[in-house]
Amino acid sequence: MDRLFQNLFQFDAPDSIGTKIQLRIFELCTVYFTLSYTWEWALYVPRLSDVVLPLGIANYINVEIFFGDLATVNAILITLFCLIPFLFKKLRWLYAPAFLLFHLQHVVRFSQGEIPHSANMVGFALMGLGLAEIFFRNDIKKSLAFAFGFTVFFFGLGYTSAALSKLVATGITWPSGEHLWLWMGEKSIDILSKTGEFQFNWLQQLAFDYWWIATAILSFGIFTEFIGFLIWWKPLRPYVTLLLIAMHFGIDWTMNIFFFTFTVQLIVIGFPWNNLINKLTGSISKSSTQKTIEQYLLY
Repeated sequence: MDRLFQNLFQFDAPDSIGTKIQLRIFELCTVYFTLSYTWEWALYVPRLSDVVLPLGIANYINVEIFFGDLATVNAILITLFCLIPFLFKKLRWLYAPAFLLFHLQHVVRFSQGEIPHSANMVGFALMGLGLAEIFFRNDIKKSLAFAFGFTVFFFGLGYTSAALSKLVATGITWPSGEHLWLWMGEKSIDILSKTGEFQFNWLQQLAFDYWWIATAILSFGIFTEFIGFLIWWKPLRPYVTLLLIAMHFGIDWTMNIFFFTFTVQLIVIGFPWNNLINKLTGSISKSSTQKTIEQYLLY
């Protein structure tokens, strides 16, 4: 457990420019995707009239009151609670209420029975930023390192749990090629009904022509998800990240579903960008102006 803790939460890592930039980019991505989803949902919510499937906090409060202008008010609050701590590096505890309001916005938007999970890891990252200030008040370095490791942990847990859920629901026959045929056919109908045209690409056609190729594609996917927890260990993280990104591109090429947010987050947290940045900036002499800008942009 100590080794795992050290791999996830590197509180004692050198306070280098590379570490600062990677952690701040992680924070920037979290804020950007939070606001992007928040406003996308806020603009959609006025179309809703009834709660079909209550989720999370919607099981305890009537979220129908947010079907009007309150969703926009909520979006404004989330925007303020995210931008103030990010831009001014003050009042970082505001990430905690931002997370709670983000969850509320999610359950309001997806109260109709269909629940995507594209924003799940954004929510976990925002939760990590909110919890970090509770544990490490006024210590931005440790709070960002905690939120970063917190997100890495739930990425690994999420992918491995997804693989186990498939095996529990379907058994070891889940990767059978016939299942991919069925899913590709269903997805083609969805796209055809939406756009009026659809053609299978070369990989989809190969999967339809050869059962073993379809089976290999699904086998690679469930194997990659199953070992997702290995992302917790820093030496293995880049390799597991590459497999997970490859899996997402495979899902896109076979199912026409691309997890853009997941992929960007994986790119940010899954590779040792801090080491690369340190090497690139190690030989650069900095003026006082550059140092002032760096201090403002970073921490």
